[in-house]
Amino acid sequence: MGNRRRAGLSIFAKDHPLTGNLTASPWPAAYLFDLDGTLVDSLPDLAEALDELLAEDGFAPLGAETVRGMIGHGVEKLVQRGLAARGVVYADAGLAEAVDRFRSLYEPRAARLTRLYPGVEPVIAALRAGRVPMAVCTNKPEAPSHVILDQLGLTGWFGAVIGGDHGPPKKPAPDLVLAAAAALGVAPRDCLFVGDSGADVGAARAAGVPVVVVRYGYTSVPAAELGADAVIDDFGGLAGVVADLAGRLTEPAR
Repeated sequence: MGNRRRAGLSIFAKDHPLTGNLTASPWPAAYLFDLDGTLVDSLPDLAEALDELLAEDGFAPLGAETVRGMIGHGVEKLVQRGLAARGVVYADAGLAEAVDRFRSLYEPRAARLTRLYPGVEPVIAALRAGRVPMAVCTNKPEAPSHVILDQLGLTGWFGAVIGGDHGPPKKPAPDLVLAAAAALGVAPRDCLFVGDSGADVGAARAAGVPVVVVRYGYTSVPAAELGADAVIDDFGGLAGVVADLAGRLTEPAR
């Protein structure tokens, strides 16, 4: 399947219609993407690893739909929330040990069931064909982020992969977003962030980066209530939103 995905990604040439739609305006000069819940559906692998961790300690599994609402603030929060759902609250040392065990369960299989969301593949292929800089900006640690991108045939597609272990603090603080923009050599105001959560919106806002959220992500808060500049049902709607935002954000002040 990995070979099939890699072959599929290669078919988008520089004259693909999406390329012109997404690069017709000088803004944005770069795209910053969240990973989990935005580019990829990683819920099946995350939920299985968390349930395995709970099983090791004698607890019943939570199931994917319960875990869905726990994703988005980094692995520590995911493990903490999973344990709390079973009535377990660890002190710092105990939580750190549980996080280490979770990572040992999750990272070797981080891309076993994880897939790109429908519509993502042609958009990022078109941006790559148009030589538009892209970065991944995620609260997920960088090692499993790279594993996922590699297994999906996307190694080298992004100019930077900034993960939650890049340096504190994580999103919704602006630090990771600013680091991603800096890694691409693009001013924050000239980037567009695409995410799925309140943490993404908060981080982008604090960094001075316009932000779009997808409606299908993991947040329990309705996407329209997150305070983003725009909401899209899927990546197929990104070109239209970009055209609208470019007009609004680059029009001369009156």
